[in-house]
Amino acid sequence: MSDVPTKSIRCDILAGAVIAISMNLPSHKAMKGVRTMLKVEAEREEDGRWIAEVVALPGVMTYGATRAEAVARAEALALRVLADRVEHGEAVPELAALFTAA
Repeated sequence: MSDVPTKSIRCDILAGAVIAISMNLPSHKAMKGVRTMLKVEAEREEDGRWIAEVVALPGVMTYGATRAEAVARAEALALRVLADRVEHGEAVPELAALFTAA
């Protein structure tokens, strides 16, 4: 069996909204078996609005009229936060296994 990197992505879906994205994308031998998960937690507020948060990324918290809307907004904000970190040269361990320079 070879040490060729594996690539797989699993999304857990509940009520039509992605609630967790799990990536198993090792880019080299040292990364074999590394798994990154950004979990979106959502709950309904007393006023009826939904709030969704990506706990692993401080500040990624959004509201929506529906659960699906709040979760979608949190996912979009999480991706923007990660992209901003990459653009500014910050370490982004959540993406370490996605890219390799050739």
